[in-house]
This record gives sequence, C-alpha cells and structure tokens, in this order.
Amino acid sequence: MKISVLGCGRWGSCIAWYLDKTGHDVTVWGMDTDPYVTNFFATRKNNYVEFPNSINLTCDLNEALASTDTAIISIPAQNVRSFMENLIKIEGYNKKNYVLCMKGIEEKTGKRLSEVLMEFGIDKNNIAVWVGPGHIQDFVRGIPGVMVIDSYNQDLARNLIKNFKSSQIKYYLANDMIGTEIGAAAKNVIGIAAGMLDGIGYASLKGGLMARGAYEVSKLIAACGGNKMSAFGLCHLGDYEATLFSQNSHNRKFGELFVKHEYFDKLAEGVKTSGALLKLAKKYNVSMPITQTVYNIVMLGKDYKEELKGLFERESSSEFSY
Repeated sequence: MKISVLGCGRWGSCIAWYLDKTGHDVTVWGMDTDPYVTNFFATRKNNYVEFPNSINLTCDLNEALASTDTAIISIPAQNVRSFMENLIKIEGYNKKNYVLCMKGIEEKTGKRLSEVLMEFGIDKNNIAVWVGPGHIQDFVRGIPGVMVIDSYNQDLARNLIKNFKSSQIKYYLANDMIGTEIGAAAKNVIGIAAGMLDGIGYASLKGGLMARGAYEVSKLIAACGGNKMSAFGLCHLGDYEATLFSQNSHNRKFGELFVKHEYFDKLAEGVKTSGALLKLAKKYNVSMPITQTVYNIVMLGKDYKEELKGLFERESSSEFSY
C-alpha cells in the first residue's frame, strides 16, 4: 500500500517504521516550523527509531496526500480540529481513507475524533481507528503486540488488518466505533490515576483501579450508544494493563511525578481528556468518580491526598449496576 503518516512524534514515527518494515510505500509528513521535525528529518532518527532511505519525508501536506490513498493521522488529539482546517484546503482530501492512531476526546466539545473528521466532510465509511496496548520502546526491540482496528466500514477495517498484519503485531477486528474511541481515550485518564497510586506508594490498589476504572468507562460507553463490553477489550482494559505496569507509559509517569511534585517535560494526553470525558458524563448523566478525581487533581489543583482518599470514602454500592 501507499501510505502517508501525518505526524511524526513517538507513535507516528513507530508506525512509519513498522509499515515500511512490513513492505509498504511510506511517506511521513511533519511541520517544518517544529524544531523536532527539522532535526528528525535532517538526521532521519529520533530517540526510538532510525528511518531507512525507503521512507519519504516531507513537510508539504499536499505532497503527502497526493502520494497516498490511505493517510494515518498521528498527532495530539486536541490538535485534530486545527489540523483539519488546513487539510480541507487540499483538493481531493475527502477522497482518502483516514486511520486515526491517537487516543483522545476533543476537550471543548466532548466529540470523538472520528466525529471531528466527519464535521470536515470525511465520509464515516472512510474512517478507521487503530489502537491498543503497546509501547514504541518494546516494538522497536521486536517484542510482539496485539492491537485492534475498528471502522464504521468493516470492509475497510478488514482490508487494513489484512495489509498491516505481521509476525510482530496481531490485529483483532472491532465493530464499535463509539466504544473503541471512548475506551482508548479513557485509558489515558485511568493511566494517570495509576501513576498517582505509584507515586504515593499504593501500587497494590492498581488492581482495584483497573476493575473499577473499566466499569465506569463501560457505563459511559453504553450511555453513548456503544457496546459496554468494549471497555473490557483491547481498546481500553487491554491497553490500560500495558500502561499499568510499564515505565514507558507517558500518562502513568505523568501521574506519578505529579503527586511527587517533580518536573515532567510534557503534558500527558489524559489530562485534557479527563475534562472531555466529564462533558460526556454530564450529558448522559453517568457517574465517573475516578475520572472526576483525576480532573480535580490535575485541572483544578485540588489536594491529591484528599481527592484519592475521597474515592475510598464513597458509600458502598452494588459492584455491577448499570
């Protein structure tokens, strides 16, 4: 396949490296105003991967789209709307297939990223998502992974799985865009909570966090019209389990350093996603105490000790009640 990867951060660069290695014709796009991109394109390497000459690099979005029928978007979730405002200026932009490879909900609107693309004239049948557990540090070492691809168009999802599969990544087919997108985004929020437990020395509580976190996310997915079981699949619980125990997890590390009052060089994706999820929770009248706690700590500046303690002082209820 001729594939363009739009975005060349940690995950975008890993995707490009992986797809080139599996035999595809890959073009990578990045913004020439970003010093990271300038250095990466000049050296063809970052802290994780080194690109072979077979990967084409460009800072021209027109060139990147012209050379592909399938574009993989891997940029910060909160930048998708501004990115689309530039993309729609390109003739034929709405004739491509788009694969979303980031995890987030738009903070200002509470919309899933596929919904943002549809606002800009992308047919839902041309949109897929590729999510699941895995860290670039493991993939580049050859450690195998298991991921999931979902789409409103199941033929598109099946074709992507057929072309992307390899001995390194096994793919499963999903059929619940609502659940897959919300579950993947929420994983980052629960990941921050896990890091906070690590930071205060309560790592043994991460088992309970996993179970209760997946449950509250399942309630939101169901309220939004998705399949509640998606929260217990690869898009959320599977990905969260990889996050839970990994030193490579950006969101887990952010939560740990946040409660230790230590410097962290980059805002974790789950921070703004917490507010976006709460917008959805309010809209559909769903209680999300763990998400609310993370939001209160990282966005409102409330005392983490009191907020985490408050989770345990909540009145006991039935474990499963939708």
